[in-house]
Amino acid sequence: MMTVKTRLICLKSSRLLIFLLFLQLVSPRMEAQPDAKALDALIKQNQKALGKDIAVLVNQDAKTIYKYETEEFKMKTAAPIGQGSMWLTAAVVMVMVDEGKISLDDKVSKYLPIFEKYLKGYITFRQCLAHTTGIESEPGNVLKLVQRNKFPSLEAEVEAFASKREIQDNAGTGFNYSVIGPNIAARALEVMTRKSFDRLAQEKLFRPLNMRNTSFYAESGAINPAGGAASTANDYMIFLTMLMNKGMHAGKQILSEASVAELLKPQFTGVPNRYTPPIATGFTYTMGSWIQDADPQGNPRVHGCPGLFGFWAWIDWKRNYAAVILPRQEKDDMKRDFYVAFKEEVDVKD
Repeated sequence: MMTVKTRLICLKSSRLLIFLLFLQLVSPRMEAQPDAKALDALIKQNQKALGKDIAVLVNQDAKTIYKYETEEFKMKTAAPIGQGSMWLTAAVVMVMVDEGKISLDDKVSKYLPIFEKYLKGYITFRQCLAHTTGIESEPGNVLKLVQRNKFPSLEAEVEAFASKREIQDNAGTGFNYSVIGPNIAARALEVMTRKSFDRLAQEKLFRPLNMRNTSFYAESGAINPAGGAASTANDYMIFLTMLMNKGMHAGKQILSEASVAELLKPQFTGVPNRYTPPIATGFTYTMGSWIQDADPQGNPRVHGCPGLFGFWAWIDWKRNYAAVILPRQEKDDMKRDFYVAFKEEVDVKD
């Protein structure tokens, strides 16, 4: 006959067995870690192209599964993020949409009447963020794409877009990646709010997300919403995590779910392509980011923001992780071979 003590032992054994079975079921996901040594080696093999100082961060389920930093360049060290700025700028615009201040299909000429004067009054915020304004940009290589005259202000630069640039396509009918659209949208918000775009970004996005070391500040000349932000690996990961959480951060809704969905979907497909930088060849643009991979039904599996000079950030929805690669110094015309190899190595853990 089983004693009370024996029954207790059996009960405890049963609970332990159930717990061990549970661990066996979930352990593949919990133990799935990228090969840190292989990733370290890959970074070091590409040190000449990336520069001596670089911060790399990979988070899954809000936990760090890989990081790389140097003595002089940490996760909290700020550096230029180049075209990674566009994703932030688009998010600021979407905050204003959430607040009911604007609609994506509002014409920017409502706030910038100079565009009406030069027969460009039909351009919308959506077209600005999707690079389909139709306004000509500098043709040629990547360096020409981001070269900007020394304008004293964003106002002066955007007025030059209106008065001195020709129309190549009707708005919404041709894709042409450049600084033009995002900077027009940002300037329209400056006029509407009577605040500099950097201040607006701080108030509407960076402070609510506790991105303390991110800014569009420029010591001289015009700020550049399309490519002039500085950030850290930690800060940009907060932004990516917010998007993965459908706009939520620390219990607060920073962006509505609808705005996050709008931010991440293609805005114009099937239109002629005037220019896509080589690093993004084969990708589909949304607003501020690219769809790097999609399933057979067209549902995005990876959103990325490849900077033209070293920065690269992405969200892998299939594997539920985000990554940021941030070199301290911008390099000319970065190739994407390293980034593809790095992501493939991270994904091997599956």
